[in-house]
Amino acid sequence: MNRSFWLLRGLKFLFFATLFVAAAGFVTMSLWNWLVPVLFNGPAISFWQTLGLLVLSRILFGGWGRGGHVGSWAQRREAWRQKMETRMAHLTPEEQEKFRQKMRSSCGPSWMRRKEAEETATATTAQ
Repeated sequence: MNRSFWLLRGLKFLFFATLFVAAAGFVTMSLWNWLVPVLFNGPAISFWQTLGLLVLSRILFGGWGRGGHVGSWAQRREAWRQKMETRMAHLTPEEQEKFRQKMRSSCGPSWMRRKEAEETATATTAQ
């Protein structure tokens, strides 16, 4: 790819990231300075203190990565998979197949559902 394209793309990302951080900081500062001094007799804070508060809350409550903190998507997906396998183990083979067909017809991408609906329609007309 063209080097200027990537440079322009990087600058664009940097601009929007800076704009987002500034907007989030301004909104948080405005809400804090509007509510906290009146409700709790707390201090009014500056923009830089607001950004520090946002970083601190991210460290304390948000974590810094996808799989590094408790309750990551991978852990939730694995727990859901194990839960479904346990439920499926209690069904008869006919009930399992009926459940799978129901899930295939109602879940997944639309192009996948259309294909299976067509297969079902051709299978019923062939019989």
